[in-house]
Parts: sequence; C-alpha cells; structure tokens
Amino acid sequence: MYRTHNCGELRLTHLNQKVVLSGWVRRVRNAGGIIWIDLRDRYGITQLIMEEQYTTPELIQVAKSLGREFVIQTEGLVIERTSKNPKIPTGDVEVKVSKIKILNESKLPPFLIEDETDGGEELRMQYRYLDLRRSVVQQNLIMRHKVAQEVRAYMNSQAFLEIETPVLLKSTPEGARDFVVPSRMHAGEFYALPQSPQILKQLLMVSGYDRYYQIVKCFRDEDLRADRQPEFTQIDCEMSFVSQDDVLTMFEGLIKHVFKAIKQVDLPNFQRMTFADAMQNYGSDKPDLRFGMSFKYLTELAKNKGFKVFDEAEAIVGISVDGGAEFTRKQTDELTLFVQRPQVGAKGLVWVRYATDGTLKSSVDKFFTTEQLKEWAGLFGAKPGDMLLILAGGLNSTRKALCELRLEVGNRLNLRSKDVFKPLWVVDFPMFDVDEETGACASMHHPFTSPLWEDFDKIETEPASVRSSGYDMVMNGVELGGGSIRIHSKEVQRKIFRILGLSEEELQMQFGFLLEALDYGAPPHGGIAFGLDRLCTMLGGLDSIREFIAFPKNNAGRDVMMQSPSLLSDAQLKELYLRIEAEKVSK
Repeated sequence: MYRTHNCGELRLTHLNQKVVLSGWVRRVRNAGGIIWIDLRDRYGITQLIMEEQYTTPELIQVAKSLGREFVIQTEGLVIERTSKNPKIPTGDVEVKVSKIKILNESKLPPFLIEDETDGGEELRMQYRYLDLRRSVVQQNLIMRHKVAQEVRAYMNSQAFLEIETPVLLKSTPEGARDFVVPSRMHAGEFYALPQSPQILKQLLMVSGYDRYYQIVKCFRDEDLRADRQPEFTQIDCEMSFVSQDDVLTMFEGLIKHVFKAIKQVDLPNFQRMTFADAMQNYGSDKPDLRFGMSFKYLTELAKNKGFKVFDEAEAIVGISVDGGAEFTRKQTDELTLFVQRPQVGAKGLVWVRYATDGTLKSSVDKFFTTEQLKEWAGLFGAKPGDMLLILAGGLNSTRKALCELRLEVGNRLNLRSKDVFKPLWVVDFPMFDVDEETGACASMHHPFTSPLWEDFDKIETEPASVRSSGYDMVMNGVELGGGSIRIHSKEVQRKIFRILGLSEEELQMQFGFLLEALDYGAPPHGGIAFGLDRLCTMLGGLDSIREFIAFPKNNAGRDVMMQSPSLLSDAQLKELYLRIEAEKVSK
C-alpha cells in the first residue's frame, strides 16, 4: 500500500494514528535539529517533522538528501502541531516520521511549483506536466470537471440523451476553416474534423431522438486569442418540436443550475434584447450590462454647426460617465490616445465636463455655446459631476470604437466586477451578412438557421433586412453560447443555399445527404451550443480559456511541450499520397 491517506486528509481526529503518505516534496526546511518536509499531492499539503535527537542518523540523512519534487513514501504518527497553520486544512496536525522511501528522484524544476510561481507562461506551457501540479491549476481543472458533471446532471434530469457523434467527417462550409485529415485508404481524399456536430445533431432530430446533448471536442483552423483555441469543447444540445421560447427557457435553466451548483449564485431571469437594440445602444452583439453608459446619438443636435469633424460624420455618438467630471486632464488625454489606437480606430475624442457647480466645459468650446452643451447634457440625461465622451465618424466604425471606449472606462472605474453576473439573450440576429459592394450573402450564424417567418417574403428581394431565429447567450460581455431554430423544410433549405451562392452541383456534393434527410419527415427543431471552456472561465473569474484546459496551445496554435504541429517523414507523406511543394518549410 503506497498510502493510507492523502495529503489533504489528516485532521485532529486522526491524532495518534499511524499513517502512510505518498506525494511530492514541495519544500524541505532544516532548522538545525529539526527537519520539516511539506509533502504535496492533488488533495493538499501535509507537514512532516523529524527531530534529530529522536530519529536515526540514516533517516536524517535520507531527509537531507531530498530535493524539490522528489516522489516519496513516508510512514509516521499523526501529532498535533505546536505552531498551527490556519491557511491550510491540515494545518492543525503534522506527521512524526519513522520511515521515508524515495520512490523517484527529480531534477530541479525550471520554475517554482507553487501558486505564486516565478515561471512565465511560455515556460510553464513547455513543462505543462509540472505546471499542472500547482494547486491553482488543479483547482481550475477540478472546477471544469464539476461543471461537466452538473451539466450532465441537469440534462439527464430533463430527459436528454448523451449521444456521441463521429470526429472524422465531411468538409462542409460552415464559417471557419476546417482541419482536414488525409485518408490513406482513399488516395487524394480527406476527412474534416468537426467545427461542431451541427449537421449530425440535426440528423439525430430526423431520427427521432428529440432531446440530444454531448460534451464534445470541436476544431476550427482560425487565428487565436485569449478565448480561442484550435480545439475546444462544446456543450452541444438539440431539441425537437420546440419554439424559440422553449429552447431559451430550457437552457436558461441549465446555466442557472450550473451557477447555483458551482458558485452558489442565484442568477436573475435573463433579459432579452434584439440584435438591433444591442448594436444601437452598446455597439456590440454581446453587451456588458454590469454598468450603464448606453449610447446616445447627437447627430441631429451637433451636425452642421461649423465643426468639421462632426459636419462630415455619418454618426455622432457618445456616453455619459457618472462622476466622470473628476477625470483629470491626464486621464482624458489617456482616453484620447486609447480611442486612437489602430485596434479601436477613432480619429479623436470630444469631451464635455459637467462640473458639480453646474458649469459646462468642453474640448470644442470654440464651436458650441453653453446652451448647446446643456442641450447635449439633457439628451444624455447627464447631471452635475458627469462627463460626456463623444466620437464621430461612420456609423459602424464609430459604434465599434465607442463600445471599446465604454469597456475601457468601465475597467478604469472598476465597474466590471467578476463577482457580478448580468446574463441576457440576444435575439433576432440578421439572417445574412451582406457585402455592401458585391451584394453577396453569407450566413450570420450558419446556413441551417431558420429565418423569422414574418420576414420570409423579403428573403430574395431584401436579404439584408431579413431576421433569423438565431440567438446568443451573453454574460458580462462574453458570448457563452449560441444557437437557433433550424430549417426543417427541404425547399427552404435549398433556397437558403442558393441565396448563399451554392450551385446545384455544389449543393448536392456538400449537402445532398442533408437535403435527402429533410425529405423523410424532419420535425421542427432547434438547439444551442455552449463553450464549456468559456463557461468555466466565467465561473472561475479568469480571462483566458487556457487556464481551464489541461494541455492548451499557445497564441500561435503550437503545443510547445510536444512541439506540435511537426513535420512528417517522407515515408509518411508517401503513404498518404502527399507531397510538400514548398522548397523550404520553416519550423
């Protein structure tokens, strides 16, 4: 037996018991006559103690030879600590050691394996198997496990079936690039890894499995950022014979259940907001509602008054910052530089300070009178002590820039607490993303999303005005999941494919099997997919999904631990009927 107890288990109730523990040496402290060893496993830390006057020289010599991360087995007696440690659950006791056996030695780790480590992210990713020993990382993965368990508990309680779908699929255009897998048995042909099981779960609805879910790995070959990985995990769900309200109610219940079970937080009922209202008031389809500062439009009041920047603008839009009159000149200059960053894209920032004594001062005083500024303040609902921040330019670009400014101000004023949760459904997304120059249509969600039937008569003549039955679940400015009511009519699906520019030949080659399935009594159905990694990140109060993935890729999509992706040998390439054409491939 390697252990009778784990390193997080012992309490005062175990006093005078003989125990066997195994784990990793976190630290050895030699106080001259007394040696303490912190022994760690994933359950916690137990302090071991040896007093030289009561211990054999051989055992003392073994203890002095121990290094960080040595794997040992120890036997001893549980005793009460004279100097207790209230910071750890085992802090009332220690083990008086009678035997130590070294199970495996360790090289000196390249960074401290502690919560406050000295290792940078890239180094920790290179030695991820060591980083995973740190308690903070372990707690993240434990939370992920618990979230998955609670998801399954809720879904099972609602009569959903967990059904696996294949990983090797057919490449179909669904938005992002596919990862493809060459087939050895079928020369020149390729499988694709699933961007999601979208078509397969719809086929399960055709098959009569009216409530399906799966916690499933998905793959997208796209540029990465903090909340993106080339492989990620979805909570994938689908239901038959449902309306949009049915779906939203069901999965609002799922997220409420998970937050209650994991965080002991009772979420409020989810607000519903149309896509048009979200863009109009927040410049984003995933607005952060933890604070106010909704957009106000000054175009009618401020245009054609002799200020060239406003006169030439399509839209003049701003926010009112509660208490913003306290901003210093340095702070307003910093905000101006912020909006001028390339990733924000504004040319400049106009501000109006509404002092507590009621006076108004602005960066455009030479162009506008005090009475005009008061009219602006009235439109914004501003009061003495507030500040107006205003941008001007093209409608879409100005909304985007003001959205970034609003979030930046929210950060600076500490209005985006990670302990506050403001959920909502964003509904009535546009059916198509229409290219202004060519008129070409692309799906806003995916090509299987049903249009809102009250807009269906405009689908060929005014596609840009057609709304879909797509919906996103948003919380604190993050999209946690998205879905839609699906098209269950073969003729409607065919029409959508044609509007998207697929020829009859392409349609049959890529989606012929789906169209045929819809001919065999497909029921009305809809569903949603949540990002499990993102959900865990929200619950854990962190910013990157990498913190909740055991072996993540870095920002370049590389696994620096395994050095992947990597080159194939000539023999492997030949077996797959592949040839690398580039003269030189950089590693």
